[in-house]
Amino acid sequence: MTTPNRRAFLRSSAAALFAGYASASDVDVAPLPRESLELAPAPRAVEALPTNLKHQDTLFLTWSQDPTTTITAQWVGPTAGAPVSARVSQANTKDDWVAANVVQKAFGNTAMKVHRAEFTGLKPGTEYLLKIGTDPQVCRFRTMPAKATNTFTWVSGGDCGTGPHAIGTNQIAAKQEPYFALIGGDLGYDNGTSAKTAIQFLQNYSKYMIDPKGRLIPMVTCIGNHEVKGGYKGKRSDATYYLPLFDGLYKDTTYGTLDFGDYLSLVLLDSGHVSAIGGAQTDWLDKALAERVDRPHLIAANHVPAYPSYRPASVPSSTLLSAFGIKEKPGSGTGTENRRYWCPLFEKYAVDAVLEHHDHTFKRTHPLKGGHVDKYGVPYLGDGSWGQLRAPNAPEKLPYLAKVAKAYHMTVHKLEGDQRFHVAVEENGKIADVCGSTGKRPAKRG
Repeated sequence: MTTPNRRAFLRSSAAALFAGYASASDVDVAPLPRESLELAPAPRAVEALPTNLKHQDTLFLTWSQDPTTTITAQWVGPTAGAPVSARVSQANTKDDWVAANVVQKAFGNTAMKVHRAEFTGLKPGTEYLLKIGTDPQVCRFRTMPAKATNTFTWVSGGDCGTGPHAIGTNQIAAKQEPYFALIGGDLGYDNGTSAKTAIQFLQNYSKYMIDPKGRLIPMVTCIGNHEVKGGYKGKRSDATYYLPLFDGLYKDTTYGTLDFGDYLSLVLLDSGHVSAIGGAQTDWLDKALAERVDRPHLIAANHVPAYPSYRPASVPSSTLLSAFGIKEKPGSGTGTENRRYWCPLFEKYAVDAVLEHHDHTFKRTHPLKGGHVDKYGVPYLGDGSWGQLRAPNAPEKLPYLAKVAKAYHMTVHKLEGDQRFHVAVEENGKIADVCGSTGKRPAKRG
């Protein structure tokens, strides 16, 4: 069967895609690694930062409050000559501008500052114009709809970096005209030590994450190991260049929720980089999911996967893996704590999908309960190959896997009322996989 190209995908409805196009690329099979030990990166040399940054070079949009009525414009740059205000106006009333002050805050240990202007009280589902300071350039963006009565699209992925493949995935993602992008950790690979890398990631995002109609695509993130000095068990101050950008949403913790009206909730988690997986974060997760269990679309995202496609996983012997003769050491393997603390809650509250990253492949698991395939279980999608790549293990080695591929990719999520479609699109526009589910939970996902 010939896999459809990007144009065919863009012309098709999500329902047609799900009905007809679910083939994946051929995979290169890698043996299970002997170790899953995460090593801290080597110290970096002293860096020379850009000296001529303008606000438009790193400008991006994000949210810390309701995405239907607010927007936050941010950039990184020098203080000298920096704009002190920004303005927005509805696109159909160009002379009715509303201003907001620009607030500056430290960007790690550099002389650069994060510049932030937040607008509230906006109209849902509306296209706006944005001006920064006295710059004559006019940017465009749109607020999220108040109700999910019509189809809308967003994209997700992780493990970007700053190289040409990350740029290529930016470009294919932007062409989908998504309302926003969710990056699930390891944005630029700054490791909490490289301001230059963090800035380069923002430069790439600012330049290429603009849709064909000229609209800026807001960015939502969760934290990964390459945002933190040492990768794991760090302090907030170790997320040197991440939290100055995203502490609007993560004011007190490195996990949180973002609610889109009453139709979509994103539950954004920290897989042990600053906040421990168990304890306070798990208690919070239980409460957050319980409060949102009736949302038509309830999706969780974290960086390190519960069900990895490249690294070895250790699942209790009573589960699916042991039935296939896969041996494990108690307490070892990638995602052990996720499976112990989080997966039972995902299953209890019937989360519609969990977005995972970190392994640098494309993967989709079967719907799972306790490691077993279950048509009412939870699918795990990922595995973080926006700009980084490895060869995954085959489903024969990790039977919880349904589809895998060695491919740079991001996922296009289409929400149509109570229907969800998840379309994995490779850097070249090829569709790697399509899956979906319908209705309130529990829903048949097999």
